[in-house]
Formats: sequence, structure tokens, C-alpha cells
Amino acid sequence: MPKEIHREDTLILQGLRKQLIKTLEQKGIKNKAVLEAMSKIPRHFFLLKGLEKKAYEDCALEIEAHQTISQPFTVAHQTELLQVNRFDKILEIGTGSAYQSCVLAELGANVFTIERQKVLFEKAKNFFYLKKYPNIKRFYGDGYAGLPTYAPFDKIIITAAAPSIPESLLAQLKVGGIMVIPVGDDHGQKMKKLTKQNDGTIKEEITGDFTFVPMLSGKNN
Repeated sequence: MPKEIHREDTLILQGLRKQLIKTLEQKGIKNKAVLEAMSKIPRHFFLLKGLEKKAYEDCALEIEAHQTISQPFTVAHQTELLQVNRFDKILEIGTGSAYQSCVLAELGANVFTIERQKVLFEKAKNFFYLKKYPNIKRFYGDGYAGLPTYAPFDKIIITAAAPSIPESLLAQLKVGGIMVIPVGDDHGQKMKKLTKQNDGTIKEEITGDFTFVPMLSGKNN
């Protein structure tokens, strides 16, 4: 893999990022900590060269392995639903570009993130920006299996569309914990916020329609 090149965060790009944060506020994101975290992270670092300005449009963009970096509103919405507290232990299914991981880490969470695409997992090894966040621990593996060795988790976030809620991951969520997951098929998904009650039952809330790449089982070498 080629060594990652350090990129500049110019005043122009900082201005575009500031405008993006205003757009997210206008679209209904209220959590100031989430908005502040996203305002600090140069989204263009996570994309291919030449997409610097495109990075600050509120849209999903393709990355390697036919995956995507989620739309900024989606990242903000999922993060807001998680109600992240400092030092929360958060399991993320689908590292992808690692942008969502960094947003969670910027909020002070301890992030355990799994990626099934070997090319994305390997690329992150040379990604200079991840050195800023020692509170991110990366794993190559099957997202459906989770990380039972490190369970239970305070929060779980899934960044790919599951056809149904994985019981294997619910089992790794602590009582009182929150899981945020898009559930559905190729025709679209519903974003769900699941809270594990004291008696083990799950309180479910649906917060809107979204489109994600599918959550697949196994590892892709």
C-alpha cells in the first residue's frame, strides 16, 4: 500500500466545512457537541485527491471496495441518536473510511471498530490522521460477530443496512445501552434507535428513511 500523504486543511476548506455545519443545523441536528466534533475533522482527508470541495457537500461519496463515506447529515444523525458520553465504550460495525470512528473519538468515546473489507482495513494502517485518536481500536472481522471479548458495550452503531436486527450484537449491548442501526433492504431502510431496558426488552424508535450499503457477513479478503 502507498504511504498516506499528509494533506492541507486550507482556509477555503475550513470555510466550506463551517458552511456544512450550518447546513446540518438547518436540517435539524441540535447536539452542539456533535456539530463541534464534526467541525474539527477535515472530511476531505478521508477521500481521494480531487474531492476536497465535494467533501463538504451534504452527500455520500464512494470510497474503495465499492463502499461509501456516509452523508454528513447521516453521520450527525446517527451520532446524535447515540447520546455519546465521554469514555463510552462504543462498538462500530463498518469502519469504512474511519470518518465516523473519528467523530466518535473526538467526542471522547473509546471506539472499537470492525471492518470486513481487507483493503479498507489495510489502508487505515497508513492513514496519518488516525494517529490523532489512540482511543480508536481497529479490528478486521465479521461485523455480525461483533467483539464478544470486549463486551458489553455502552453503545453500538452500525453503518451498513441490516435486513433485521442482529441478535448477536444486541447480546453485546449493556443494559441501558443504545444501538443505532439502519434496517431494511435495497429499496431503503429505516433508522432505528434501540435501547436495552432493565428487564432485557428492547425499546425501539424509528427516526427516518436512509440508504446504506448492505451489511454483509464474513470477511472479504
